[in-house]
Amino acid sequence: MSEVVLETNLEGVKLLKRGKVRDVYDLDDKLLIVATDRISAFDVILPNGIPGKGEVLTQISLFWFEKTKDIIQNHIISGLMDDYPSSLKKFDSLLDKRSMLVKKTDPILIECIVRGYISGSGWVEYNQTGKICGIELPKNLKESQKLEEPIFTPSTKAESGHDQNITFEQMCEMIGDNLASEIKKTSLAIYNKASQYALEKGIIIADTKMEFGIYNGKLMLIDELLTPDSSRFWLVSDYKVGQSQDSFDKQIVRDYLLTLDWNKTYPGPVLPPHIVEKTAKRYREILEMLTR
Repeated sequence: MSEVVLETNLEGVKLLKRGKVRDVYDLDDKLLIVATDRISAFDVILPNGIPGKGEVLTQISLFWFEKTKDIIQNHIISGLMDDYPSSLKKFDSLLDKRSMLVKKTDPILIECIVRGYISGSGWVEYNQTGKICGIELPKNLKESQKLEEPIFTPSTKAESGHDQNITFEQMCEMIGDNLASEIKKTSLAIYNKASQYALEKGIIIADTKMEFGIYNGKLMLIDELLTPDSSRFWLVSDYKVGQSQDSFDKQIVRDYLLTLDWNKTYPGPVLPPHIVEKTAKRYREILEMLTR
């Protein structure tokens, strides 16, 4: 397995913030986003990471940003070291394949979630209310069932703790009707295009979340896109309605942690080697399947 990158320290480069997975550096008029191998579960960053995870997330994002640029402009300047400022060349062994040079936008602090299938928190909310984010759904849906049409279910973007689901009407109140409608339309278009492509590769995209910003007065797609950290990917060949599905994400880690006597607070437990390797393999597999 490759060396695990849990933290980056680029001497002389201004660190803007560390997220759960990404370290973001400020290059004045641009940003450098570096995906580490950190992994979080239940909102806790775990002590050890998943080797190669940051590279997979970056390469999948770059793939999808390129594939959807006919729908909306995105923040990517380049993911190639040759295009980076000369001041970053000395870090090329660290940054190569796990970093993106991007435009600096004014982020819209809303998670833009599209669901094509009913699963996860959406399944929980549906069982309690018959709705997801205020959207009335047909009665007697089964877990993991495909919805008649994909639905847009936004949430607030929390700096810490859990995001809170909101209705589209609440989103309109927060950012205005026109911008909210443009984001909804764009999110659904991206999901529809990506899910159709993925199906041809034997992959179901059950749901995904996107983020947007404003750049020179126009809407722009930012952050990551359609990765295992932001989406539920299922194998078409294994898909069965009425049960939870085996996902190409950190579900392996969550399932392991649920077997432990851990109260889901910091510090999290160290993952054993077999869980780390199994998870790393899942991340590599989805990259290969989507981009082959």
